[in-house]
Amino acid sequence: MSATHRALPRPLLVLIAALIALAGAAFTAPAAHADPSTTATGLDAAAEVLKKGPVYVDPRAAAQLPAADAEALAKKIRDAGKPVFVAVLPATDDYPKATVFQDLRTKVGIAGVYVIHRGTEFNAHADRKVMPVAAVRNLTGSVQRSGGDAKTQLNSFVEQADRQAKGREPSSWGDSDSGVSATGLITGGAIVVAGGAGAYALYRRNRKRREERERAELDALRVVVDEDITAFGEELDRLDFSPSEAGADDVMRKDYETALDAYEEAKAKMAAAKVPADVTAVTETLDKGRFALATLAARRTGAPLPERRVPCFFDPRHGPSVRDVEWAPPGAAVRTVPACAADAAKVAAGEEPASRTVTTPDGPQPYWNAGPAYAPWAGGYFGGGLLPGLLVGTMLGGMLTGPAYAASPEAGGPEGGDYTGSDFNTDDFGGGGWGDGGGFGDGGGGGFGGGDW
Repeated sequence: MSATHRALPRPLLVLIAALIALAGAAFTAPAAHADPSTTATGLDAAAEVLKKGPVYVDPRAAAQLPAADAEALAKKIRDAGKPVFVAVLPATDDYPKATVFQDLRTKVGIAGVYVIHRGTEFNAHADRKVMPVAAVRNLTGSVQRSGGDAKTQLNSFVEQADRQAKGREPSSWGDSDSGVSATGLITGGAIVVAGGAGAYALYRRNRKRREERERAELDALRVVVDEDITAFGEELDRLDFSPSEAGADDVMRKDYETALDAYEEAKAKMAAAKVPADVTAVTETLDKGRFALATLAARRTGAPLPERRVPCFFDPRHGPSVRDVEWAPPGAAVRTVPACAADAAKVAAGEEPASRTVTTPDGPQPYWNAGPAYAPWAGGYFGGGLLPGLLVGTMLGGMLTGPAYAASPEAGGPEGGDYTGSDFNTDDFGGGGWGDGGGFGDGGGGGFGGGDW
């Protein structure tokens, strides 16, 4: 491999390969609303628009998402640089409910998250390599239960999907800030050079956007984690224990040393954090330190040693949970959550424990309703496998079902935004709750029922 190839990022090489394959094709700015005068109709028209931009609105459904709102939604997706495709369609036979997702995905031929508002109904599906099926299902369910018009539902879903989806926008979208067509201006071998420069510019732009978003999210997380570290330090200051006191033994001193080390380690890890995902290791360390303190307390009093459990769900600063309780977030179903002794007693008495609140654009919110930016913080305390079940129907619940959150395209593995044509595995394209709620098509997911969209 040449030195030039070694220097190029893998996403750039993919983009250049796609440009070479598309040499001689026309590159135009993306459109949001379909032109009623075009010859393509139905799914063909939708697919042609979505190959060039992230939003398509059938003229018959224009009242659902007016042009200004469609353009704003398209800009939101382009600013995030993620492969999220939105179609607003009428409930007509040329968009058959049972197959509309698979048909649209096949005709567009690009891996991504596909969001459809058909008539008055909303749903989404995604290629697994872009977003896990469970994450799509949880997020879709949350949006469906929240209700609202097409604009509200689509913006709510897109805001979350833009944060969680892997990969990048497809190269076929071109530069949405330019209305100049490149048709005929670049031909033959020149397209490779010009296409490579354009691909690199797109790669740099998307990377810059992601880095700016991650910096903002890390700054917000830093406030919350610093509060956690401070609270743990105060626990250590209040601890009435000396390694040389009467009755202290080696195992007690080991617990104490573990807690002290966890405090210093958490501070160091937070200071070194570069991206939101780094925060998970910090809260894992704090959890380890708090369990060491709980174990030390039990040894000193002769009480039974605590079971290694996750922290209190309501506020991890309360330390390890002691038992599970039945509890429901406002407006949601009852579920079993781990609680510390004090919060368990409140729930038993019919009182609402004070949940940990964090800052959001809408004001202070319980962490479990604050959105995916806090997923790395919560994941360190609870792990990705626990919270989704606890938080079904909340904003954070759908974000902790897989590793997609905060993953960068350079991290390795398959990416979204790749061109596949019709050659894609329908088993790997699933999501929301119309019909089977998971797999897709006849290939193994059970498909959609005829009238159960």
